[in-house]
Amino acid sequence: MTPTGPCNAPDVVDVVALGESMVTFLPSRPGRLADVPSFDRGIGGAESNVACVLASAGHTVRWVSRVGDDPFGDHLVEAIGGYGVDVAHVRRDPDRPTGIYFRTAGDRATDAHEVAYYRAGSAASAMSVTDPDPAAVRAGRVLHLSGITPALSASCLDLMRELTARRPGRPLVSFDVNHRPGLWGDTDAPRVLRDLARGADLVFVGQDEAWGLHSAEAVRAALPEPDVLVVKQGAAGATVFEKRDVTFVPAPRVDVVAEVGAGDAFAAGFLSATLRALPVRDRLRHGHLMAAAALTVPGDHATPPSREHADRLAALDDAAWGRLRLGPGWTEEAQRADEEVRTP
Repeated sequence: MTPTGPCNAPDVVDVVALGESMVTFLPSRPGRLADVPSFDRGIGGAESNVACVLASAGHTVRWVSRVGDDPFGDHLVEAIGGYGVDVAHVRRDPDRPTGIYFRTAGDRATDAHEVAYYRAGSAASAMSVTDPDPAAVRAGRVLHLSGITPALSASCLDLMRELTARRPGRPLVSFDVNHRPGLWGDTDAPRVLRDLARGADLVFVGQDEAWGLHSAEAVRAALPEPDVLVVKQGAAGATVFEKRDVTFVPAPRVDVVAEVGAGDAFAAGFLSATLRALPVRDRLRHGHLMAAAALTVPGDHATPPSREHADRLAALDDAAWGRLRLGPGWTEEAQRADEEVRTP
């Protein structure tokens, strides 16, 4: 499926990503949050992560959100804008703060991992159907959303229902389920997220967050409406359902540093290849490669492989792809090699 969207609209971009970003505090060393003496500041947010990776990959991208009229809001706008993302439609809220969170250095999959969120009542939680500007949100070939936004507030849920409603002329709507149980409380999150996903054109969902369903086929049976459904199956790979076609592509072997941001990077890689109208196998491989870049760094953001390098790897035959192993620094090493080839 190739996105069309409002290609003749003014100020059109490849992708609009809407959602909350927070200032992230990453520990200077492993250990409990209570024991870590200092933290490094970063940025984190599913939709802005996707926006930054896509912009780094050469796409025109807009991030739409709200942040506080405070120094942390300044940092987010400047840092995300520094990736080449259009941040002109980020609203500044004088009454609500920018969200922040702290996390331990350990992998999310371990029991020792801790996250402390300070986002209740944040500026982004005040997004609603009357804010942001509808024209700014819809002026893209793709509108990328996630299941984190509807968990922030009732007004955010109303906004997501509006944006995922099937209407003529809308852009291709991409939705990453991103089920975070800790954000939902007693709300019936699975039902809400399934309803939102059914309104999207392209859906990403992890097998581990798919409402207790134990196969990719079962997930497709629960979500027959999206034109394209991507079921991420961890280190094994990912399966795409598109019309009557089913395609599985294994993930390359990766020497994992941290899993934070890998799902967002996968979505960005898949969307980038979708915008380029690449075949489904290559869309999945580009998703895996972008995820591998994120998996081999400690933070949310990694240097993505160049488009040329990613295209070369995505074009490998099945045997060579199966032998691929990626470790820390692999994207930087490839960039240096490409520069040496170009240098006379």
